[in-house]
Amino acid sequence: MITYTETRRHALDKLRMMMIDGHLAANQRSVDAGCSVRVHEGGYWGFAASPTAEVAELQAQARRNAGAMARFGARAKPPLPGGVYRGEHQFDGKPQLSAKECSDRLAELHAHCKRLYPGLRATRFLLHQEQHTKHVSTSHGADAHIGIQRAGFAMWLLALDERGLPIEVCEPLSGRGGVADLDLSVQTLAPRIDELHTHLQAKRHAVPARGGLHTVVLAPALAGMLAHEAMGHPCEADLVLGGAVTAYLVGQRVASELITMVDFAHHALGQETLIPVYADDEGTPARDAVLIERGLLKDFMSSRETAQALGLQPTGSARAYSPHDEPLVRMRNTAILPGTSQLGDMIAGVEDGYLLMTTTNGQADSTTEFMFGVSLGYEIRGGRVGRAIRDTTLSGNAIQALQTVDAVSDDMHWSCSGYCGKKQPMVVSVGGPSLRARAHLGGE
Repeated sequence: MITYTETRRHALDKLRMMMIDGHLAANQRSVDAGCSVRVHEGGYWGFAASPTAEVAELQAQARRNAGAMARFGARAKPPLPGGVYRGEHQFDGKPQLSAKECSDRLAELHAHCKRLYPGLRATRFLLHQEQHTKHVSTSHGADAHIGIQRAGFAMWLLALDERGLPIEVCEPLSGRGGVADLDLSVQTLAPRIDELHTHLQAKRHAVPARGGLHTVVLAPALAGMLAHEAMGHPCEADLVLGGAVTAYLVGQRVASELITMVDFAHHALGQETLIPVYADDEGTPARDAVLIERGLLKDFMSSRETAQALGLQPTGSARAYSPHDEPLVRMRNTAILPGTSQLGDMIAGVEDGYLLMTTTNGQADSTTEFMFGVSLGYEIRGGRVGRAIRDTTLSGNAIQALQTVDAVSDDMHWSCSGYCGKKQPMVVSVGGPSLRARAHLGGE
């Protein structure tokens, strides 16, 4: 007997274009569509997906898959918790640009850079956009039409440092909608390109960081990475059930009282988020998950099943990336909330430390141990920003690092340019202010 069934019709449209030193190196467009069915029967899940099969055929296959699992013995479970969502949300953006229009914009930016900065070794520009359109219906009565559209742009400037070694700096931009909804005109981007070039020149004469424990001012890109990778994943309920250290810390202090961290569903600080999730891929109404409140661990992100196991109400965090993926507990819009400090004052309060501005990658585990690549940073000496430092790493234990936070800036920056990896990619956004904390830097 089927206790629950869920049908998802899902289309995924993606565009990716890259220009390297004025030459178009990639121009890719893909469309993936299909239908999937999950059933919950005898205490087990069954899942089936296909680009062409009918719903009845997929439901039969999903039942067979659940039945195969039931050979381990039927499991009596109460009905899955959570309400149902009925509604539709789509982003009404500008008409899409043609491939030629996208290429022309990148070529204009390349020509601008080469004209103003003849010492550049090369330029690299990346455009990408994707649109998820889903219809989720369930035997509980959900009827959710879900639309998520996001676009991103990144520019790299490359040169040689004083040792003759290649160096680069990068500036990403992102937003809701498609590429047409980003302002990529030379007039708008010229000040940002000039600032990026200034960083590149400073990096040509960069010095190595001194390895060890230091006071660091983390720009929003690093603070967002810390929130997402080092604390966000350990607060996903499936990882909590799998043994994440956070399982034993609810109600305990895991950060400075200056830290409040939230995984927002669809609105944050009075505005719609970059990745608005009104209902997840189980048809559950999405709600905010306050993960850390004034330093205390409070809540987890959950699906129906993981919420049931933990005795919680679902947060509507079960999401699937492609039409053929099964929903997993995933972050949506994860951010540390702004504080009351001015960034200039935060730097002025550091006698000997570092300002860390951009990151290339990051990884963390369920113990909250983390390591991030730092691609742009500066020394702080006597409360002033000094020399640029070479690429290095930032590492430590997120709980210990967040407990040392003594200043949080009053501004807020959001980005949705990257992907989150957890068995399958996922579109997410991260946000936050600047933080001042203690953490370990790698050295030569």
